[in-house]
Amino acid sequence: MKEMFTLKGKVALITGGARGLGYQIAETYAEAGANVIVCSRDGEACEKAAMQLANDYHVTTLGIHCDVTDEQEVEQVVRQVVDQFGTIDILVNNSGASWAAPIEQTPLQGWQKVMDVNVTGAFLMCRAVGHVMLPNKSGKVINIASIAGFGGTPPFMQTLSYNTSKGALMTFTKDLAVKWGASGICVNALAPGFFPTKMSKVLIEHGGEEIRKSTPLGRLGSDSDLKGPALFLASRASDYVTGVILPVDGGASAL
Repeated sequence: MKEMFTLKGKVALITGGARGLGYQIAETYAEAGANVIVCSRDGEACEKAAMQLANDYHVTTLGIHCDVTDEQEVEQVVRQVVDQFGTIDILVNNSGASWAAPIEQTPLQGWQKVMDVNVTGAFLMCRAVGHVMLPNKSGKVINIASIAGFGGTPPFMQTLSYNTSKGALMTFTKDLAVKWGASGICVNALAPGFFPTKMSKVLIEHGGEEIRKSTPLGRLGSDSDLKGPALFLASRASDYVTGVILPVDGGASAL
């Protein structure tokens, strides 16, 4: 069973991997033996995260600046990773943005920012990495969606653009899984519930009690709750799993 879950020698590229859920996933993959590349607009934070992972888990790492909405930067990062590591086996699209305001108070700029990062960023990354995975006829793509993408959300969640973008990412995941399945590439998504991250801090402050009451397990996500599902979707254990949106939400989406 250990062989089913090892990532030894694999190359994993994680956007938004310097902090929060992205770092939780990066740490998981490094611990499982993968060489890990983390990228985001905060290049310095990525370099520090990569150094920490290398020191803790003795794998080869790289921290790179990348704006996932910039087509040229995305393609440059993929070229740099392939030049240094030879391939890309795992892609995690975790970079995300949100905008909290009722729709009547949301500027077009705010809506476009969220869509550009959460949807277009995943598209650009998948397109660039696809040029690596498709000839190899193998690969794992994991998009980080959200339970907010399944449908309507509580009134305190005035995040229509974010919710809509995550719903779009779910459809993107399913359709790409169908298109790339014949090439041996698995495309899935994780849909986290509420985890205490920088992005969700304000929402938890306003609706924390309601969130806990509407979660069957009665708590928020922890620093380790995403690790098992993220490892499963990246490893051989999920070789016959594609097009799946896996909620990691303490049962909230089951209600």
